[in-house]
Amino acid sequence: MRKVLVIGSGGAGKSTFARRLGEIIKVEVIHLDALYWNPGWVETDKVEWALKVAELARRDAWVMDGNYSGTLDLRLAACDTLIFLDTARLVCLWRVLKRRVMYRGRSRPDMAAGCREQFDWEFARWVWDYPNKQRPKMLELMHEHAASKRMISLRSPAEAERFLAALSDA
Repeated sequence: MRKVLVIGSGGAGKSTFARRLGEIIKVEVIHLDALYWNPGWVETDKVEWALKVAELARRDAWVMDGNYSGTLDLRLAACDTLIFLDTARLVCLWRVLKRRVMYRGRSRPDMAAGCREQFDWEFARWVWDYPNKQRPKMLELMHEHAASKRMISLRSPAEAERFLAALSDA
């Protein structure tokens, strides 16, 4: 594993998992949220974003977390491993609410400066709908690339912990 893409619903634990995986396999961790968002939750221009992601994907080794469907094909082409955190929606919603409380009034460590933690119903709805709308697309994508990439689906926080523990022990 030299180029690892970590995807999943909001609140699935992508950033924490990516950080820990990067420490274990000793490669740079790239949190896409921290690069995509500008202060005040201003989005990066789509063309500029695609160029930035292409540049990041060319690096020799990385663990990259984030969904961003507009550049998913580019990142998938560059990675050797895709890890899908297929976490239950109630766990994801709970984590989204928990981090809202934990980081109230400030930015998370994996987020761009000037993007204070927030909660809105649109995001909550996206997390709730993820299993029905986004998950089937992710599973199909994994099936399509299974012959050329290492595809790993972790269905629970406990399964993710066991995966990381097994890598640490190796």
